[in-house]
Amino acid sequence: MLHYSMVKKRPTDIMLRARQIVEEAIGEPLTENPAQEPTTPQPTKEKNAAAVALGRLGGLKGGKARAAKLSPEERKEIARKAAAKRWKK
Repeated sequence: MLHYSMVKKRPTDIMLRARQIVEEAIGEPLTENPAQEPTTPQPTKEKNAAAVALGRLGGLKGGKARAAKLSPEERKEIARKAAAKRWKK
């Protein structure tokens, strides 16, 4: 009886599994390498440089600006909620 670790692991990809079944049925490996099969290239999404700069600028000053706008009581309440969430884990 074969030990479980000796059995060849089956691929989870349905196409690779089908290929493995065919290879087992004919008793020899197919000549083409499945890793070298052409795939459809994903279109690259270009980002608008101006939007990236504005987003970064807002991100850099956002926390400081928000903290300056909050009253001390509001900051304490936010800190209390954050501490409660951390300790809840």
